[in-house]
Amino acid sequence: MERSAVLFLVWAAALVNAALMAQSVPYDYSSSSECLAEPLEPHYGGGVIVNPNFDDGLKGWSVFGYGSVAEASSAATGNRYAVAGNRTRPYQSVSQKVYLQNDTHYTLSAWLQVSDGSAHVVAVVKTADGFVHAGGVDARTGCWSVLKGGLTAAASGPAELYFESNSTVDIWVDNVSLQPFSREEWDAHRGAAIKKARKKTVRLRARDTAGNPVPGARISVEHVRSGFPLGSAMSKEILQNQRYQQWFTQRFTVTTFENEMKWYSTEVVPGREDYAVPDAMLRFAQGHGIAVRGHNIFWDDPSTQMGWVKALSPDQLRRATAKRIKSVMSRYAGKVIAWDVVNENLHFDFFEDKFGSGASAAFYRKAHGLDGGALMSMNDFNTLEQPGDPNGLPSKYLRKLWQIKGAFPGNGNGARMAIGLEGHFSAKPNIPYVRAALDTLSQAGVPIWLTEIDVAPGPDHARHLEEVMREVYSHPAVHGIILWTAWHPNGCYVMCLTDNNFKNLPVGDVVDRLIGEWRTRSHVGVADADGYYETELFHGDYKVTVAHPEVAANAAVVQSLSVDKESDNEYTIHV
Repeated sequence: MERSAVLFLVWAAALVNAALMAQSVPYDYSSSSECLAEPLEPHYGGGVIVNPNFDDGLKGWSVFGYGSVAEASSAATGNRYAVAGNRTRPYQSVSQKVYLQNDTHYTLSAWLQVSDGSAHVVAVVKTADGFVHAGGVDARTGCWSVLKGGLTAAASGPAELYFESNSTVDIWVDNVSLQPFSREEWDAHRGAAIKKARKKTVRLRARDTAGNPVPGARISVEHVRSGFPLGSAMSKEILQNQRYQQWFTQRFTVTTFENEMKWYSTEVVPGREDYAVPDAMLRFAQGHGIAVRGHNIFWDDPSTQMGWVKALSPDQLRRATAKRIKSVMSRYAGKVIAWDVVNENLHFDFFEDKFGSGASAAFYRKAHGLDGGALMSMNDFNTLEQPGDPNGLPSKYLRKLWQIKGAFPGNGNGARMAIGLEGHFSAKPNIPYVRAALDTLSQAGVPIWLTEIDVAPGPDHARHLEEVMREVYSHPAVHGIILWTAWHPNGCYVMCLTDNNFKNLPVGDVVDRLIGEWRTRSHVGVADADGYYETELFHGDYKVTVAHPEVAANAAVVQSLSVDKESDNEYTIHV
């Protein structure tokens, strides 16, 4: 293609981009976890992508990396798509030049298929500053898989979107979309999602003992406890440090013990179990109304196995793991809300290597039988944090989840599974990718928890933590957040919220500010002529005080109220 034609396309793309940015576009949370016979239509009509569905052949598309690109069509439906073939290098693909706007979020999607078997395919955006991994998927032959991802443009300028794979299979590409959103639009999406998923408009009605409305009744609303679980990991240091205790209990409603419940902490010497520390930590949490996640029963990382475990024969290891799961779960069954049954089994395979590919599924099935009331959670890293990690892809996560569920009686229909996402972010998180990955994971229809959030230190550290927390809190599929910020006098794992005097660091101020923002402020309203007072409340527990306008204030009626998605919209209080 001649240089003048390329410049024209870039200029045209910039105009389209500017036009799209001028109007507010709702965010499309849809995704797919299935491999489909035909791809779905492109999100946002393709956004800034020219000819996103290849209805005009290869118009707007180019060869990337000196490979070859051809157009093809489905014999069954006539659907048209591009094929990147004769590939001998990962980057040889089909591409399109676009123009990115500075400090703008872009959500990306594309439907992909490969010519043989399955392959990890990544969407890459080449900019003047380097190459940005925007998302990935395990594409298969014979059906179409959606890749949903995104990126934030660091500067305005030309860029090029293409797809790469370490496999030399042909890559089929269709229905591509790249949609820009200003930060104001992105924040508006969050606000709308929070209003829908985290709040409810409630009508409180005051009636007298005869059932008549009480106009002018004073109705006081106090938010007692948040309905959204937000917490931090806890270290054993809390048992002996009153300042740590006070700081922690004033803020958090859920916790995970950082290391104290793990196998290497409770059975250092084979046959000599010691639960004194996690027992004490559990008593402390229960005494302050703080829920606990069980972390963890097993850890698939070989480097975390004790020497005596590594030395066991397969039969000995089988007996040891049977003892471990029965011991820890019988002790804490009914006392924890979830179990990380096999930690990080996407990236590691210690137990699979010993027992076969069904090892995780067998552990989950056993765990569910020992504590059927708790969520059985996977827990892994880089599914939100790193679009370029082939082991952490949302598609791989879901495949593992389904493998585990399939081992339960009735194909897992009775299993209370959950998705645990650690969230150990680099110094500059990819926020659009976080939302897109959550969209895909939400297709599993199970609760999603952020279980170990931290952000690596760097410029604008506090702001980046705030962006991560706002993003995951606002997503409708997320059910809880835990920060990986257990305090130690010699420093935290990656990120501390306070100094050693329990004075907030800037990231701690962010957490406090968000906790306050995500609560309903105490307020007083006056009932209308029909006795109604309407108010919008965050989900949670409330104390409602109603005073009759003609009765002494000390005769006010106090009533407890719980507000969530399933609760009533209207409550009557008799005064």
